[in-house]
Amino acid sequence: MIGITHLRHISLITPNIEEQAAFYEKVWGLDKTAEDEQTVYFRGAGPENHILSLHSGDRSALHHIAFGMVDKHAVDRAAEYLQEKGVPIVQAPGYLDEEGKGYGLRFADPENRVIELSTWVEVHTSIWNQKNVDPVKLNHVVMNTADLQMITEFYTDILGFKVTDWSEDKMVFLRCNRKHHSIAFNQEGHASVNHIAYEVDTVDEVMRGIANVRKAGLNELWGPGRHGPGDNIFCYFKDPGNFVMEYTCYLETIEDEAEWKARVWKRVPHLMDQWGIAGPPSKEARAAMGGKPDPGWAKLQSLI
Repeated sequence: MIGITHLRHISLITPNIEEQAAFYEKVWGLDKTAEDEQTVYFRGAGPENHILSLHSGDRSALHHIAFGMVDKHAVDRAAEYLQEKGVPIVQAPGYLDEEGKGYGLRFADPENRVIELSTWVEVHTSIWNQKNVDPVKLNHVVMNTADLQMITEFYTDILGFKVTDWSEDKMVFLRCNRKHHSIAFNQEGHASVNHIAYEVDTVDEVMRGIANVRKAGLNELWGPGRHGPGDNIFCYFKDPGNFVMEYTCYLETIEDEAEWKARVWKRVPHLMDQWGIAGPPSKEARAAMGGKPDPGWAKLQSLI
């Protein structure tokens, strides 16, 4: 397996970058670290250089998802392995020119999502300016897929992720470390971003986050509640670029990898929300998380 260690950041394409950037800085609780005419980078309270970047474009779509690796040798070995498996390399191993620098590569998965594997990225050592809500890091991302079985096999057999749980035959939760999931896939009629989850330390911060969003004139899309799979507290919102994002905390940790067996959860209201407050997602929430078909940034750029 290629040795992915953790989820690093997500990069999104948006047609209204100024409004969306203002939301993440002034409402959501992230700190802007760098920007130019086309891109804005945001960090959380943790040391990761950035956990979100926004790229100006004519439609809302995924730009790439970044995962960490141990060192340069791991990245180089991953490139060789991916090429042997016939995986399209979008950007060959080398020193990165994005914020945080580092060394990495990018490839396209079978549905043309661009995935970055990187190491030696600069970290933050300065003191975080504390707010009433301090997103620490990217907790997980969920993608929609047109073929759940195919994409699960790619991420497990090729990339080395492990299946933690299933939500019937509609959703799979995949881990690259002891956290319940870093990425998950939801069966949909197309590939797109489902939602992006930002981790905070406590349920109090989740609730203060709800208050912040309401003060900005927006309402929660789904929640608050507590999921069955992952056992995490959640509340979902929709940002100005029509991406769905989530405040979350207390995601389940796998204590004994050797003994863990993937569970199959029924898609019933009391397991979607153990508290019984949020219930199942509304039609509006499901439509927002379904997103619009995304052909993939690399394909649009004719990189594959």
